[in-house]
Amino acid sequence: MISPVAWVRGRLGERGAALALLALLLALAVVPLVAMPAARCEVFGGGCRTPDPEQRADPVVAGTRTITPVEVATRGAYVALGDSYSAGVGAEATVGDQNPLDRCHRTSKAYFHEVSRAFRFAKGSAFWACSGATTEDVLDGRGGEPPQIGRIGRDTSLITISIGGNDVGFSRVLAGCVVKLPWGRGCSAQGEEIARRMAELRQSLPALLTEITARAPYARVVVMSYPKAFSEVSGVDGDNITVPDQRWLNARAYELGGVIRQSVVEADARKAAGHRHGSVEFVDAYSAFAGHEVGSRDAYMNGLTLNLAALEAEPRSYHPTVAGQQALARLFVDQIKKGPGRALS
Repeated sequence: MISPVAWVRGRLGERGAALALLALLLALAVVPLVAMPAARCEVFGGGCRTPDPEQRADPVVAGTRTITPVEVATRGAYVALGDSYSAGVGAEATVGDQNPLDRCHRTSKAYFHEVSRAFRFAKGSAFWACSGATTEDVLDGRGGEPPQIGRIGRDTSLITISIGGNDVGFSRVLAGCVVKLPWGRGCSAQGEEIARRMAELRQSLPALLTEITARAPYARVVVMSYPKAFSEVSGVDGDNITVPDQRWLNARAYELGGVIRQSVVEADARKAAGHRHGSVEFVDAYSAFAGHEVGSRDAYMNGLTLNLAALEAEPRSYHPTVAGQQALARLFVDQIKKGPGRALS
């Protein structure tokens, strides 16, 4: 057998074989330096650096974006829950609004209608607020009406609600301030009873919010407080309520708003801590009617109509007018656009 070296010598001669061997040695020395950067850097040193690893976009992260508060609120259904302030009592504008057979007294000018027109909700909107409702009524129903809590579900993306005023008995309190009978307790003398009822609300409202967020886990729940009714100026209310009584009543409305706010803040904190969907948000309506209180030239709040037999204010008393409902609608629309002030999933 002829060796490779002998074969090369036979074909190229001694001089050609030497040149071929030299070419082979050069190739063995140069190719690693060209093809392998690490080897080149080892031989020559300097001017070499390890290249940065290739930056590749994570397909999941790159495909995500921050969802807006409006998108969260509108991707499902909008449902309005609550009491007479949400039902629209006091803002009657049509014959149908005054239908005595409508036990919940939902009106055509309630803020719900403005909110539902302001956005396009993917799964529509529904109006289930009911006059006279308490936190317990939202859970269990009232006057033959089914429970409001049953109107919401996993496809609900926005809930608006006003609740708590009936829990503390504001209509009876107002009547006690207006009708100063010899055996009546007057206005501020009712403070102890209101304090007791607010303490109860401090328990029942968080429980209600927990149930709402469990039934509608993806929803933004927007909870409204109540506007102050009185300007605290003599001679403008026309309802036999003194300025000190006006101040006392406004202070109770402010206190009620504080109870509602605290319950809402705590409910949202629990959602955020658990990294859960949705939110619970507070709308402060206390000053929504500033300059338009009861008795003013352009009032956003109805004055008193009293049922003497029952010693109670009529339902529309101290409830928003059509203009008042429009003012509340603006508060809700602004909050829906603004969001809870934290990231939403």
